Amino acid sequence: MSVPKQVIAHLNKNKVKFEVVPHKTVYTAYDLAQTLGEELGNIAKTLLVKVELPKVSKGGKRYYVVAVPASYRVDLKAVQKYLKSVKAVLADEKEMVKLGMKAGAGTPFVSMYKDVGLIVDKSLEKATKGLVRAESLTESLRMKIKDLIKSEDALVAKVGSKAKMPKAPKAKKPPKKSKRKFATKAAFKKSLAKKRK
Repeated sequence: MSVPKQVIAHLNKNKVKFEVVPHKTVYTAYDLAQTLGEELGNIAKTLLVKVELPKVSKGGKRYYVVAVPASYRVDLKAVQKYLKSVKAVLADEKEMVKLGMKAGAGTPFVSMYKDVGLIVDKSLEKATKGLVRAESLTESLRMKIKDLIKSEDALVAKVGSKAKMPKAPKAKKPPKKSKRKFATKAAFKKSLAKKRK
């Protein structure tokens, strides 16, 4: 599943420079980092959050895609506090589909959808050339995070916290070469003589 043509067209229209990075099928930002050998801090993990705004505001419910580094988790309380909302919860796949997004393959390119905002965690600003998922399980986009923020008119706030990541499995050491021991000096000489024949 390639990056959709409408995402490419959207980026070209907004004059955003990017590079398409093909990879094996991955479902998580962590797997993407492992597959490409990238640092977790350079990969944007995106989650759709449903926010309930106070009744005094124009809103009701509103959706935000929250982008954090792959080594972080979204802090829903921080999102709620930042947006001064009543409630913030993760949206489900049915809600993604209802908004026109592909289930299971999030995107930070929210200006393509109606009534969806983008919040980028402050720590992602450090990633000059970040990897961004774009509704594809086999291709990602390498781009400047500041370009993403600018093109999507994103809010920037501290909305993530470091997650405990699984440790990479230790590489197995190759077996040691066995040193053959000989009972006597004569047995050793006999072994050498056989090798020479």
